Amino acid sequence: MSDKEEEQPVENKVEGSESAENQVGQQEGGDEDAEMEEEDTLDYEKIKLLPGASEDGSIASFQIVDEDHTLGNALRYMIMKNPEVEFCGYSIPHPSENKMNVRIQTYGDQTAVQALHKGLDDLANVCAFIEDEFLAKVNAKDFATEEP
Repeated sequence: MSDKEEEQPVENKVEGSESAENQVGQQEGGDEDAEMEEEDTLDYEKIKLLPGASEDGSIASFQIVDEDHTLGNALRYMIMKNPEVEFCGYSIPHPSENKMNVRIQTYGDQTAVQALHKGLDDLANVCAFIEDEFLAKVNAKDFATEEP
């Protein structure tokens, strides 16, 4: 990949990775109406693959727009929990820019794009679990309403 190549969305850039449409279709169980509805809300410019990735896909840098340390630290943690990942780090290039750069390096059995997808999925699952537990406690009214 040359430095002159433009940044492109992740699903259009890496061979062998499933596109966002295919993943949405699998998650929705193939329901075409739900899939088309979901496709309308996907932002294909949210995550871009930056130039300089390795030929085998084990090392890559990504740029995520409109995100900050809140997502960066949580995503880095989830990606590093993957035993196939050797390194993951993120940076905010400049405080006045709304961009976050994420660098992922794997041992080679998995591509950096696959590691990013797995990290995002794992983080979404953790957030869904926390939300479910919170709502269950609120609905059960299992909390005190008076201050101690």
